[in-house]
This record gives sequence, C-alpha cells and structure tokens, in this order.
Amino acid sequence: MAGKLHYPGADRSIRKRGALSQQQCGKCPNEYPGHKNSYPSTGADLKGLLKAAYYDPNPVVILEHKGLYWSKVQGTEAARTTEPDEQYLVPFGKGRIALPADESLVARGETIAVVTYGMGVYWAANAAQQRFAGRVEVIDLRTLYPLDEELIFSVAKKHGKVLVITEEPVNNTFAQSIAARISEHCFQWLDAPVRTLGAANMPAVPLNTTLEQEMIPSIEKAGVAIEKLLNW
Repeated sequence: MAGKLHYPGADRSIRKRGALSQQQCGKCPNEYPGHKNSYPSTGADLKGLLKAAYYDPNPVVILEHKGLYWSKVQGTEAARTTEPDEQYLVPFGKGRIALPADESLVARGETIAVVTYGMGVYWAANAAQQRFAGRVEVIDLRTLYPLDEELIFSVAKKHGKVLVITEEPVNNTFAQSIAARISEHCFQWLDAPVRTLGAANMPAVPLNTTLEQEMIPSIEKAGVAIEKLLNW
C-alpha cells in the first residue's frame, strides 16, 4: 500500500437491519499487516484516537458502533462524553479501566475482570452495576491492534478470573485469541478458565427481531456469564 490511510467507519447497525448491515467486523483489519485498528466506546476516545491517527505514519482503521451514536441504545448514556481538553489524544495500544472493582473485595478474592471493547463495555458495566456492585472490573481495550497486553495481563493476575466479551460469533474470534493469550501468559495466576461471551455461532444476523435478540449478547447475557465465573 502506498501512502497513508485513515479510515473511520461505522460498524454494526442496530435492530432489524439484516445480514449485510449488522455484521460485527471489529477484528477484520487485524488480519492485514501494518494496520492499526481501534474500536472506541466513547465520544472523547473517538476524537482522541482520530487525532492520534492524524499524527501516525501507519494506516489506521477506527470503527464506531452505530448503537453508540447519540447513545441510541438504553444503557449507553456514558458514551456521550466531553473531551478532557482541547489537546486530548489517545495513544494506540493503551486501554482503560472503564469500571473499577472494589479493592477490599479484590483483596478477598471475590472479583473478576471483564475484557471487552465497543458495545461490550456497556453490557458488562451495566450488568456489573445492576447485580455485582464492586465485584467486576471492566477493561475497555480501545485499540484492537496494537493490543494493550500489559493491562490485560495485569488485571488477569489481579483478579484471577477473566471474561472476554465480543459482539462477534465466538468461534475463531479475536476474543478467543485474547483468552488464549491470557491462559498462556497468566496461567499460574488464574483461579478459573478464561471464559468468552459473544454472539451465537450463526452465519448472519437474522432480520427477525426476536431471533436477533437471541443471537446478540446483552446486559442480561453478560450478567449470567459474570455470575457463573464469580461462582466458579
């Protein structure tokens, strides 16, 4: 590829858009060497990553979840954020703690970490706040490549239990790749298998709303997965 490409693109429509408009393709740019790939979950991070892309000499892909536009989906109000300052910039390869756990519960071994991005941040955070106050630490990757392995491995060692959430069908996904890396590098600190939650393994998103809801993850499904891992 000659020159430099910055591609901000919309990903994953919401409700009744069918197979072509609702596929989740966050990991796709990871398969092409030389690209940087990010998937912000807030407006401030989106602008910060766009500014970082402007200064970066490499091709950059930034994907935005359509459900987070104007916080259309219930429970995503936190996506409407103001930038901390005019020069706010988010470096590639740096995640953030979207929801911290209670340190006293961490010390007693009663917490888990959720590693996710995009809409998954809100599924996990809402489930945690509604049912498991202080027992869940939610990590927002922000950048899928390069990946903030330092943050991922540190929370895995801190909590000993990790759930990875994606909106893609689980089989052969980026989420399973992250789970494998955690298992490989943090095995001796883990108290349970690394679990993954994603869409049902179907070839396309159904047009029917009821079937779509059965396929796609949600706050309720995240809550069930979190509860199972906490009780391991």
